[in-house]
Amino acid sequence: MKLRDFGLLFALMALWGLNFSVIKLGVNSVHPLVLTALRFSFAVFPLIFFIKKPDVPWRYLIAYGLSFGVGVWGLTTLSIGAGVSAGMASLLLDMSVVSSLLVGWLCLNETITRNKLLGAGLALLGLILIMSAEGGSVTGKGLVLVLMASMFWSINGLIVKRANTKAIFAFNIWGMLFAPLPLLLLAVTFEGAQVITELPNQFTQWTLFSVLFQAYPTTLLGYWFWNKMIMKYSVSTVAPMTLLVPVFGILGGYWFYDESIETSQVIATGLILLGLFVGQMAMPKLSFLKKLRGDSCKKSTMS
Repeated sequence: MKLRDFGLLFALMALWGLNFSVIKLGVNSVHPLVLTALRFSFAVFPLIFFIKKPDVPWRYLIAYGLSFGVGVWGLTTLSIGAGVSAGMASLLLDMSVVSSLLVGWLCLNETITRNKLLGAGLALLGLILIMSAEGGSVTGKGLVLVLMASMFWSINGLIVKRANTKAIFAFNIWGMLFAPLPLLLLAVTFEGAQVITELPNQFTQWTLFSVLFQAYPTTLLGYWFWNKMIMKYSVSTVAPMTLLVPVFGILGGYWFYDESIETSQVIATGLILLGLFVGQMAMPKLSFLKKLRGDSCKKSTMS
């Protein structure tokens, strides 16, 4: 990888990591679901009027909008509003390494290698340590929400695979079109119409900064450059850079909100990051899983 591209990717990982602190900034004044709806509204309009719809069925765009907008970022923002620290939210969202393993194996016929299984095991150990540790950086409700978000991240990848489009930027824009309205409807359903009617009184300059930061540099610029690097280099070269996201997420929470970093959190973070790193290594495939899946298919066919 060229040094310039490496530097830009490093900066992008810092941007994505610090974005969790920016989300927390907006959640302090506006309901999390409303904040997320504003994020995707600004990201979509008016740009969508200048971007041609990608040549994919509408069902993929709708599914992507619900998965990415509501499932991933709606739930992640809710988890931060429910008491998960910005640093822990960025780390726990990476637990998608486990759910992605299952989704790829069951739905895409992807093979499971020893390194992926070992990496998932290390990540799960880190998660168990976080769940058992005492402290205010993770709440029970927030933990469930962000883990659900990590599952949707895996589903989101499946949707993109199924759509099979090269117009990734257009697909992202048109898919996000279907995120704001469901987010607002969910907010009104659970909290009442006041989450909308009281918005003008709650909206501050910091709320606006949070929304614009999430919409433009994080979402539009960030995902455009990321997809460009994916096209330029191999996935195995670019993907490990995402290990830096929770590092900057934790540092951002410490710098901006004085979020404590406990010893147990450091160990858990190390386990999860090690698991993510090990999952990227090239190791032999686990043939017994392939046989197990084949036997299951034979039994279901015979029955």
